Amino acid sequence: MSIDLTHATPRAAQSIIGEPEVVEDGRDLALGVEETAAWLSLKDAATALQALQAQDGSVPAPGDHDRARAHVATITAAIEELRARFPHDDRYLTASIRDFERWAEGEFGVPDFLDSLVAFQPQEHRVDGIRHLVVFPMYTQNGSRDRHIEALLVEVIWPEFIAELETEFTNRLFVSLRLIDFTAGYDTNSAVLFPETVAMREIPPFTWGAIFQDREAARYRRVVRAASAITKLDLPDGAARLLDDQELAERTFVTWDLIHDRTHMRGDLPFDPFMIKQRMPFFLYSLEELRCDLTAFRECVKIEQRLRARQHDGEELSTTEHDLLEHAGLVQYAVIFDRIFRFAITGTRVRNYDGLGGQLLFAWLHQRDVLHWTDTQLAFDWPDVTAAVVALGDAIDDLYWRSIDRPKAAHWLAAYELVRSVLTPHPASAWARGLPDEILAGPLKGYTDAVMDDEFPLSMFFEALEKKMRDVIASTSGIRGSDDA
Repeated sequence: MSIDLTHATPRAAQSIIGEPEVVEDGRDLALGVEETAAWLSLKDAATALQALQAQDGSVPAPGDHDRARAHVATITAAIEELRARFPHDDRYLTASIRDFERWAEGEFGVPDFLDSLVAFQPQEHRVDGIRHLVVFPMYTQNGSRDRHIEALLVEVIWPEFIAELETEFTNRLFVSLRLIDFTAGYDTNSAVLFPETVAMREIPPFTWGAIFQDREAARYRRVVRAASAITKLDLPDGAARLLDDQELAERTFVTWDLIHDRTHMRGDLPFDPFMIKQRMPFFLYSLEELRCDLTAFRECVKIEQRLRARQHDGEELSTTEHDLLEHAGLVQYAVIFDRIFRFAITGTRVRNYDGLGGQLLFAWLHQRDVLHWTDTQLAFDWPDVTAAVVALGDAIDDLYWRSIDRPKAAHWLAAYELVRSVLTPHPASAWARGLPDEILAGPLKGYTDAVMDDEFPLSMFFEALEKKMRDVIASTSGIRGSDDA
């Protein structure tokens, strides 16, 4: 997954340096907030308010305005009561109260929470265990497209070795979070908190983007545990440890996502994949997301090799280096198993670019004879897997490098050829047969329109696995780390 940095500008961390006592107070004061009457009343009022809101966030019926005002009054009173427990967010919470009051005074038109959004700067407080109270009218990616009032209690995941890793893989906008409690928009598959989802009058420079690694880790553990049992896969020790330890899995996903996210802006890119809004065939997004995952995989291989070489030479690693060595190895298992077991069979078959990426990785490894499905049992030749995974990353990187000199349509066609060299297209595919001249000579919209919703259907292996895993996949909606701890 990716943070949309269309309007992003880097911003140096200030509060941690200048106000350490505020950070420490905030970490301690907010413990147990999820059990307070103030939070529970805020959550209930936000939920009740959602029922009155239209998709754009407004409350269109005048007859509902008195109830809406009562709910807003409850929300603002709760924020005011809780504000002292989040001293690092005082400016944001004060602005939030003003935004709610202005919305009510404006007869509940389309909400505008720009002022409070600009005041919310969680990337300035990347301290392990610090909490935030987050209340905005927003939609939730992979959740609801309604821009309704959502309320969240979240906690930062930022262990010392991640802070050290971030000095090498600089990503000042990346915020790693754990879900504590939430309203209905996050009782879904959504695992991100992005500022661009908030209702606002104008688009400011976005300075942060957050991912809920506890949800990613919990989904991974539940899905991989079930899929490995179904496929009779003998998991390596490290991969098995991830299934037994939620906190270990969370830190592993933070490591993965930190490197993945920054990769969207780095490399030999023929275009800025997520910085320029453009409609492209979905398989191009598959390759971009997979490129970022495989870059994280490859960088973790390098980290592991570098630190093991130092150990071999008799050097003593620091505590943070030991942690980094451990998690760099675990990221490699996480990328492989999350991609082939969860991504490939999650979601609909309508332009499912993450699903396609999982299919592509599985087939690539199978066709290079390092993954085996024999006698209804899955097995890997682990000594050879790393080179095969890196080779797929290299193939995508080569596609990008060559496409710097290609027209966009030619890049699209070359990307399709890379995917179809591994996966079999739908028998009715116009792309597979060869696009007719009138499309090739026409606008790019014709190229995109000619792509089938399920251009690369599931293989027989994944069809069978999806049927057995369907209930497990569905059960991960709304999951939080404590559910499978």
